[in-house]
Amino acid sequence: MPDPQLDEALVHVARESIRHGLLRGVPLRVEPERYPEPLQQHGASFVTLHRNSQLRGCIGVLEAQRPLVEDVAQNAFAAAFRDPRFEPLDPLECHDLTVSISLLSEHEPLDCSSDAELLLKLRPGIDGVVLEWNGGRGTFLPAVWQNMPDVGEFVRQLKVKAGLSPEQWPAELQVKRYTTRMLGPLPYEPR
Repeated sequence: MPDPQLDEALVHVARESIRHGLLRGVPLRVEPERYPEPLQQHGASFVTLHRNSQLRGCIGVLEAQRPLVEDVAQNAFAAAFRDPRFEPLDPLECHDLTVSISLLSEHEPLDCSSDAELLLKLRPGIDGVVLEWNGGRGTFLPAVWQNMPDVGEFVRQLKVKAGLSPEQWPAELQVKRYTTRMLGPLPYEPR
């Protein structure tokens, strides 16, 4: 069950980590023990930034590796300053910046041996999907369905992101799905 106070704490940490990055060039250092117990538990998140409704950065992890509050702080900084698709965030961009946090569920393996099987098992608008193959992997968060509602196109583009051609289905391909709980988008709110 979502807790508005915990959600607010995570959004605050994301904003503060971006502010800290603008001022000091490093992510906000959080002390997990100073936060409520649920935020001290290991969790996986993605932080997504938009500016004028256009993607401005998105970084996250697929598996829980550290306390959730620390994960959000690190991913917020990385989305603002380390997404290789964009230049580091400039202070002048902050007035129309929004922040979203996706909290990932555990992964569920999907037993599929073809595109057709995968297409039947996917839940558009609900599932995030991970494809792993030959040391590479790609994922689309559930939010991607908003811009790519066609299930076939979703799978084709995800295969390309994972380093496959759209026609390939190697025997060793692993497919997993997950869901997210989304916080935001909320204004960055520069001071």
